[in-house]
Amino acid sequence: MNRRVFAKQTALGSMGLALTPQFTLSQTTYKDFVSKRPPKKERLFTSKAIEEVIKKVKKQLKDPELAWLFENCFPNTLDTTVFYKEEIGRPLSHIITGDINAMWLRDSTCQVWPYVPFANKDEKLRKMIVGLINWQADCVLVDPYANAFKKDKSEVSQWKDDLTDMKDELHERKWEINSLLFVIRLAYKYWKTTGDTAPFDANWENAMKLIYQTLLEQQRFDNLGPYTFMRETTQANEVIANNGYGRPTRKIGMIHATHRQDDACVFPFYVPDNLMAVVELKHLAEMFKTILNNTTYAERCLKMADQIDSAIKEYAIIEHKVFGKMYAFEVDGFGSQLLLEESTIPNLMSLPYIDACDINDPVYQNTRKWLLSEWNPKFVKGKFTEGIGSTHYFEPPKRIWPLSTISRALTTDDKEEIMFCVEQIKRSNAGTGFIHESYLPDHPEDFTRPWFSWVNTYFGEMILILLEKYPKLLS
Repeated sequence: MNRRVFAKQTALGSMGLALTPQFTLSQTTYKDFVSKRPPKKERLFTSKAIEEVIKKVKKQLKDPELAWLFENCFPNTLDTTVFYKEEIGRPLSHIITGDINAMWLRDSTCQVWPYVPFANKDEKLRKMIVGLINWQADCVLVDPYANAFKKDKSEVSQWKDDLTDMKDELHERKWEINSLLFVIRLAYKYWKTTGDTAPFDANWENAMKLIYQTLLEQQRFDNLGPYTFMRETTQANEVIANNGYGRPTRKIGMIHATHRQDDACVFPFYVPDNLMAVVELKHLAEMFKTILNNTTYAERCLKMADQIDSAIKEYAIIEHKVFGKMYAFEVDGFGSQLLLEESTIPNLMSLPYIDACDINDPVYQNTRKWLLSEWNPKFVKGKFTEGIGSTHYFEPPKRIWPLSTISRALTTDDKEEIMFCVEQIKRSNAGTGFIHESYLPDHPEDFTRPWFSWVNTYFGEMILILLEKYPKLLS
C-alpha cells in the first residue's frame, strides 16, 4: 500500500532550545515500561547475538524509558519484518518496511545495517544478512529501476497500473539512485565485517554490472535512457515533468533521478544521492578488483565516481548570501538550484553518516547551519520541539521526522545538541514504545505510521553509536 494511505490520520532552538524540565533525561512520563515486543513464538526471526546486545545496553542506559525504547525498537526489524527461507541451500531474506507489505531496497539495507557488526557472533544472523544480499541482487536483475518489490509475484500492487514498465515482481517502480547504492553499501559492509566472499558469485556480479550500466544510462550523455514514469494522480509530488523523464538538464556527469525518497524530483540531479554515489562506486570498484578480479569494471566505476565528484564541486556547491558555500538539494546543470531538505537517508544532514564528507568539512557545516535555520523551508519549530520535515506530506501542518533528528544526533560532536536530539526522539514515542515516521511539533501523539521498522532500527543504531563514542553520556 501507499505510505500515505497507511499514515495515521489523525539549532537547539535555532540552536537555542535548552533542556527544559519537559526535556530532561531524569524525568519519565510513562511509568509502566512493559515490553512491546511480540511474544517469542510470534517473532519472525530471532538472534542470540542481538538479544545479548539488548541485555547489555539496557543495563548501561540510566534512563528507564530510553532503555525500554531500545528494547522495543532495536530488534523491531527482526521481530516483525524478516521473512527468511533457503532455496537449494541459498539463503533468501525478504524484509518488508513494516505496515507496508513490500521491500524497499533502501529501507531493507537500513533496517539490517546495525546488525551487520554482530554477524560474526551469530551464524543464523549472518545467513539472514546474506539472504538479503542475495534477494537484493535478484531484485536488481529483475529491474534495476524499481525501488520496491513484492515477496510473492501473486500479490497485487496498488501501483500495477502506473505508466511505466511494471513487472509482476514489483510493488513500485520509482527510479531513485540510492536504491542501487544501498545494495552496494550492504554488500561492502558485510564483506568488510566478515571477510566472507561467498555471496559475491556470478549472479551478484551480474547484478553489479547492471547497476553500473543503469547509472551510466542515467548520466544521459547520449540519450534520455529507457526509463520513464507517469502516474494518474492529483498529487503534484507524484508527477514527473517532461513526459516522465524529468526536467531538461545539461549533461555534466551527475546521475539523473526521477524520484528521491518516494517523491518526484524538481530538478533531476539530486545532490545527496550523487554524493553517495561517489562513495559507493569506489566501494564497488574495490569489490570488483579484489573479490572478482574484474579490473575493467573497477576502472569504470572509479572513472564515473570522479566524473560525479567533479560535477558536484562545480555545479552543486552554491554561494548562499547568509551561509556562504553550501550544498544545494537539487540542480539541473544550467544554474537552477533547489534549496530544500528531505528527512530520510541520504539527505544533506546525513552526509557524514554515509561517509560523503567529514563532519568538520566547512561546506557541510555551512549546509548544516542552513538546515537548522528558518531559511530551510522544512525546518519545523514548536514550543518545546524542533526538527526537519519532509516533502512527503502536504502542508500545513508541518511535521517533524525522527529519522532526521537521529541523523542530526549522529552528525555533531556537541554533547548538548546530542542530548537535545535524544530527548526529543524519546518523547516522540508518545507512550507507544516505538518511534514513528513523523509527528506534529509538541504533539507527538499525532503521528504517522505506527509500525515503521527503519526508524526503530535507526534509533537503536544511534544508541549503540553514542554509547561507544561517548560512554558516559547516556550511562
